[in-house]
Amino acid sequence: MPKTVNVRVLTMDSELEFAIQPTTTGKQLFDQVVKTIGLREVWFFGLQHSDSKDMMTWLKMNKKVLAQDIKKESPITFRFRAKFFPEDVTEELIQEITQRLFFLQVREAILCEDLYCPPESSVLLASYAVQAKYGDYTPEVHRPGFLANERLLPARVFEQHKMTRAQWEERIMNWYQEHRGMLREDARLEYLKLAQDLEMYGVNYFEIKNKKGTQLWLGVDALGLNIYEAEDRLSPKIGFPWSEIRNISFQEKKFIIKPIDKKAPDFVFYVSRLRINKRILSLCMGNHELHRRRRKPDTIEIQQMKAQAREEKAVRHAERAHLAREKQLRENEERKRRELEERLKKYETEAKMAMEALERSQVQAQELEQAMQRAEAEAAERERARAEADAARRQAEEAAARLAEAASASAEDQARMQASAAEAEDRARRMSEQATQKEQEARDLQQQLLDAKRDQFEKARALMSTTANPPDIDVDDDGDLDENDGTFTHTTADLSCFGDPADADGAASAAREEEERTTQMAKNKKMREQLEELARTLDAARDHTKESSMDNLHTINVSLGRDKFKTLRQIRSGNTRKRILDFENM
Repeated sequence: MPKTVNVRVLTMDSELEFAIQPTTTGKQLFDQVVKTIGLREVWFFGLQHSDSKDMMTWLKMNKKVLAQDIKKESPITFRFRAKFFPEDVTEELIQEITQRLFFLQVREAILCEDLYCPPESSVLLASYAVQAKYGDYTPEVHRPGFLANERLLPARVFEQHKMTRAQWEERIMNWYQEHRGMLREDARLEYLKLAQDLEMYGVNYFEIKNKKGTQLWLGVDALGLNIYEAEDRLSPKIGFPWSEIRNISFQEKKFIIKPIDKKAPDFVFYVSRLRINKRILSLCMGNHELHRRRRKPDTIEIQQMKAQAREEKAVRHAERAHLAREKQLRENEERKRRELEERLKKYETEAKMAMEALERSQVQAQELEQAMQRAEAEAAERERARAEADAARRQAEEAAARLAEAASASAEDQARMQASAAEAEDRARRMSEQATQKEQEARDLQQQLLDAKRDQFEKARALMSTTANPPDIDVDDDGDLDENDGTFTHTTADLSCFGDPADADGAASAAREEEERTTQMAKNKKMREQLEELARTLDAARDHTKESSMDNLHTINVSLGRDKFKTLRQIRSGNTRKRILDFENM
């Protein structure tokens, strides 16, 4: 029995191992991988590997794995990656797993700076990445510093700005909080919708030369072929949509593109190695086939996949709505519980205050009773004093009578008797006034005592009312309610598929609908204004001495009002012949 070979396949979020036979083809291995991970949108993906010269290339589906130029290692390692990119992720990426794999691959390209992204857009994309990983923002859980160990921004962005990680986290969090209520898969899709507007998104670059020997870049992507100057891979200068291309072929290091417009000359360029032409041809054929397929009615398989995806999404949204309702109910119950606890605390406080007031009233009443007792004692004393005064008055009267009887008494004795009588009269008058004053004070004390007892009674009644009627606390018992083969040197591929070449202009026009597209920022005024404001803020903290050539090119594009689709319309203006001549003269 033939000896098996161990193979390791690295996807963006997992590692798979297989044992293959020497006769296993690339297609058979690929089918094993997609079956294992449950992927149906297989046309976007391929298996990458290092060849014997340590260059990354794609595994050929129709050849045996071990018969291809694969780096000798054990186990043999492949990377499962997107080889072709959609024109519009919203329309084309159906399965949640497809969206996740694209999201992870594009995010990695941005963080590794293979895909240029300006700083302000990096912050916005990072906020969607946080939403995709952590779900809704929760203040109690997502406290400052929880993103400290996350890799969210390109290293270039950190190096170019005089800002701490905490300041970057604060700006990411500002946007993250706005995404509340967004499903994780929707956050990944929003990330991709923004990323697909980046100029370098989905572009494979190859160094080429025109007939004059000028060093240039060829960009192959879902929309067509673009030509870039050697120092600028951000802004293409000439573009050719797939609908203008009739045939592609290469001979050795020469690559030939025949346009549908037969009046136009062939579009010819040169590469440094034969295998580069083979890769260009493979990418052109795959992208062209997908471009053609997009402009046809969906197959039964695609319709079924879309219907299933809609159903699954509806189920997820229904589950999310149900969870949101349960969460709202829990929050309402918690709010009610907090309110009732606060009310209970308030009642307890009031009861405590009433009890203290009652105790104070009781003390005051005791003090008033003691004062009343003293007043009664004083009243008795006054009665005694009044009796004494009466006795003195009688004595005075008797003395006066005796004085009258003893008319013959001496003048001196008479004066003394009169003085004694006057003194006794005055003392009786003062004692009478004191008695009257003391009686008034006694009446006042008695009234204060009555008022104090009445106040004590009222406070005691309030206390009884407070303690006898506590707040109703309705606790829900269910409160705990619950994410290169070198055997041939030339080949030809016929790409004419948009109708009769005689009607080339009409067919090409019908297939160039991508030129009418606009970026997400152009559609969303609020997002655009927020990004512009953040860009101004970041510019103030920017160290301009550390800007890269890409940063400078992006700044120029922004100042000229360019974006990906405005540039696309510009570089495709004019007829095919004119653009080919422009390429030859670069």
